[in-house]
Amino acid sequence: MREPTFLILTALAEGPRHGYGVIQDVGELSGGRVKLLTGTLYTALERLTAEGLVVLDHEEQVAGRGRRYFRLTDDGLVALRAEAVRLRELADAADKRLGGALRPGVA
Repeated sequence: MREPTFLILTALAEGPRHGYGVIQDVGELSGGRVKLLTGTLYTALERLTAEGLVVLDHEEQVAGRGRRYFRLTDDGLVALRAEAVRLRELADAADKRLGGALRPGVA
């Protein structure tokens, strides 16, 4: 799973979010490293919807503009949990190897 997808699913893990809310959450979760553009987000949401990981929860009008709220499906939650486990295992493996690695500048 690519990082933006993981971050989008993570943003939706707490409950339904509209597009701008997802963009803000992704920015916060990534420490500002990942900045999703609106078009990129909605393309990803369409793909995730087609894959059954995300579903349109509801729509509302705010100041004359439509907002679409998306949420994780059960399959989306399972996929996010599985990816979190996979990433944690990779980080643990890296930590183990780093524990025995020489530090730069140390002979």
